[in-house]
Amino acid sequence: MRELKGKTAFVSGGASGIGFAMARAFAAEGMKVMLADVEQGALDQALKQLGEFGPTVRGVACDVADPDSVEHAAQAAFAAFGKVHVLCNNAGVAGGSGIDNISLDNWRWVLDVNLMGVLHGISSFLPHIRAHGEGGQIVNTAAMAGLQAGLGFSPYAASKFAVVAMSEGLARELKPLGIGVTVLCPGFVRTRIGDSGRNRGERYGPAQTPDPASQAGAMAANIRIRLQSGLDPSDIARQALTAIRENELYVFTHPDMRGEVDERFAAIQAALDKATAG
Repeated sequence: MRELKGKTAFVSGGASGIGFAMARAFAAEGMKVMLADVEQGALDQALKQLGEFGPTVRGVACDVADPDSVEHAAQAAFAAFGKVHVLCNNAGVAGGSGIDNISLDNWRWVLDVNLMGVLHGISSFLPHIRAHGEGGQIVNTAAMAGLQAGLGFSPYAASKFAVVAMSEGLARELKPLGIGVTVLCPGFVRTRIGDSGRNRGERYGPAQTPDPASQAGAMAANIRIRLQSGLDPSDIARQALTAIRENELYVFTHPDMRGEVDERFAAIQAALDKATAG
């Protein structure tokens, strides 16, 4: 999609972090933008911050874990702007597990938002994008955690691995239709994902804080520190814009993390070589 001006983007998780940065970047390019977020207060504040773009930026409350909520948000976008061309399945949460406290509620919450939320977005918007025939781009936010298991036994990593696989498969099927797919795989970015529990639905039970003395607690503390010193979300938004224009499948923002991915690939290659050797 070389020409973005006048096109429409829908961004879930659009009230803060990477989602907000992408929304601002899109609006600055002359696009119409629908922000969707589960946090109404943050959504209202985001719309105020984007007030300079006037009526070309709107907002809608949306819980991506609920397919009806996503469909409602999609219909609001169609009603406000007509055709949607860029879908950003960006909403995400972080939740741990490990092997000492395997919480089914944690797993359901993280997978419902990070994995099913992407599926709900595709289900609601892809038929529309195919029908208008003007092409488009689906941008799914995964993470470097979707390519290596440094987080251990984790619903977050499992969900992001799945998003990478979904994006790769989707790209293959949509290429003949003139619809591109991009999967964002950032490392540590200065966002509030470390405080995801603030938006945890009641159906998943209370948020659980790991014991600071445990391995999971130590990892959570380390992640918080690395998030605080991470990339600015605008850097990821800039790369996302380029990827949309160039129809790039993968966006990697932290090349310094390549060693962790290479280690995994090397182990896979070694196992394949062993199988080949018989």
